[in-house]
Amino acid sequence: MEPSNAPIRSNPLGVAVLLGLAGLWEVLVRFKIAELQFLPAPSEIAVAARETLVGGELIERVVHTLGVTILGWSVASVIGVCLGVLLGLSPVAYRYSMTSFEVTRAIPPITFVPAALLIFGFSLKMELVLVIYGGIWPVLINTIGGVRSIPSELRDVGRMLRLSRTETIKKVVLPAALPSVVVGLRLALSLCLVLAIVAEMVGNPAGIGNGLISARQALQPALMFVYVIVAGLLGVALNSTLRAAARLILPGNAAKDVAL
Repeated sequence: MEPSNAPIRSNPLGVAVLLGLAGLWEVLVRFKIAELQFLPAPSEIAVAARETLVGGELIERVVHTLGVTILGWSVASVIGVCLGVLLGLSPVAYRYSMTSFEVTRAIPPITFVPAALLIFGFSLKMELVLVIYGGIWPVLINTIGGVRSIPSELRDVGRMLRLSRTETIKKVVLPAALPSVVVGLRLALSLCLVLAIVAEMVGNPAGIGNGLISARQALQPALMFVYVIVAGLLGVALNSTLRAAARLILPGNAAKDVAL
């Protein structure tokens, strides 16, 4: 069995396939084998990336999107974990509130964009509200599931040790539910990034999403693909960081399952 603290190995074959696809894309476009309007070659995208990087615009947009994503995810995580612990421990609260939560959760967050624009206007506040709203649900649902799945014998340990309610939650409930909570955090982080970019595309004149739309309107397909690729790389980086954190804070097989 592979140890849980084994480093994440690189995938040379996967990288080679990716480079091969990029080379094929370059050949098809460069020699006009596939004539698609406004489809740039990878070399053109690389030139556009260098220019926007040197000009500082790319870094500025990435910093904005990254900041909104992390801030919104952090707030959503705190709200989701606190509500999840409450609903997971209290059958009464669970019984009376879960129907409302399930109905609200079924509404796609993107459908709230027009309403958020009317209420908050084209602003950072609108973007944050949308990100926080969408990020709460994966954390909330996974926390509830993790808390409710804790064996009753484990909860009795707190009573035997005469721990207070707060100490029981801190020393018994949260450690036992942590693998499920971390899964919710990973799902929420990816969703928060997506919602931040969507909000920037329609309602905030900053960030990667706005850069993508601006490039499209200016008929700069190479620059547009730069922002698409950067958004994907940012998602990979955030997910990898959280996976690494999960390996540090979770023991053994729990960390291995969460990191999948």
